[in-house]
Amino acid sequence: MHDVILVQSTTHAIRIEKLLKKAELQVKLVPVPRHLSSDCGVAVRILADERNRCEEILSENSTPFEQIASLKK
Repeated sequence: MHDVILVQSTTHAIRIEKLLKKAELQVKLVPVPRHLSSDCGVAVRILADERNRCEEILSENSTPFEQIASLKK
């Protein structure tokens, strides 16, 4: 199962992708799912099991994001 990190800009999405890949987490830039809203059309897909670790890394690096939403897929 996956979660997505919603962000305000593509720049934030790319920064998050780089930070999480550096931490050896599985991430991928994806279009924002239609049922979710965001200012940006790009989201960062993560493994649901790695959600807490992702939140820690983003907090430690003062990286802004809107929310982390669960995907049922």
